[in-house]
Amino acid sequence: MENFIQYFMTHPTALYIAVGIFSLCIGSFLNVVIYRTPKIMEQEWHQECQLLLHPEQPIIDQKKLTLSHPKSTCPHCHHAIHWYHNIPVISWMVLLGKCAYCKYKVSWRYPCIEMLTAICALTVVYIYGPSVQMLFGLVLTYFLLALSFIDFDTQLLPDHLTLPLAGLGLAINSFSLYTSPSAAIWGYIVGFLCLWIVYYIFKLITGKEGMGYGDFKLLAALGAWLGPLYLPLIILLSSFIGAIIGIVLMKVRKENLPFAFGPYIAIAGWIAFLWGDSIMTFYLSY
Repeated sequence: MENFIQYFMTHPTALYIAVGIFSLCIGSFLNVVIYRTPKIMEQEWHQECQLLLHPEQPIIDQKKLTLSHPKSTCPHCHHAIHWYHNIPVISWMVLLGKCAYCKYKVSWRYPCIEMLTAICALTVVYIYGPSVQMLFGLVLTYFLLALSFIDFDTQLLPDHLTLPLAGLGLAINSFSLYTSPSAAIWGYIVGFLCLWIVYYIFKLITGKEGMGYGDFKLLAALGAWLGPLYLPLIILLSSFIGAIIGIVLMKVRKENLPFAFGPYIAIAGWIAFLWGDSIMTFYLSY
């Protein structure tokens, strides 16, 4: 590890190229995670409901869906997508955004997520340089991107992702990587409780649920990574970003649709992770 860090310290261009290419590939994988994770959850829910409501009946024979099986296919012609048709960004551009076999239009969102993943990863590299903090910062970035798009699409923040993210934050901060072990623990506890209290008060007053438990778990995970002192900044930024983007979406959609708050918590958490100290220093100086 030290040899790798030493090499990239003396060859920063190689570091940016390596992380950029790697993150483009991770972005391609995140497209699979974003698309399949809600479907995997739905399949599990169907089986659990059947076991609960009709335990005497055999389980419905469904092909088990995972992140790796079955292979990716065109949704129109169902032809398997070969690896050379799935090279991040390049394949989409070469094929002009169409299936190689039936010419069905492929969404521009796929290369955009790949490019966004690379851009965010390179930003982490720029801030932290070749270090252990950078490596785990990349992991945090990949998790937050997946969670943001899943929540935006389905209004779900899967425990499959939020709980491992929180556990990883507690584990790495046991070595005081980003904050002290005690701060990580309290960050997790306070992160969960502060939104849960808002949720509970709102439910008592209105009789409605204002947000889901996934939002609590995501903020708790960010608290485990950054500690409790960053939580007010994350909540403030997420509210500000969510208000702006929410107004724009309402104007574009011209209808009042349910509002996913998770992406804005993730964006605010990522900003706090990279520039939290600078933002708070600037604010407190005034």
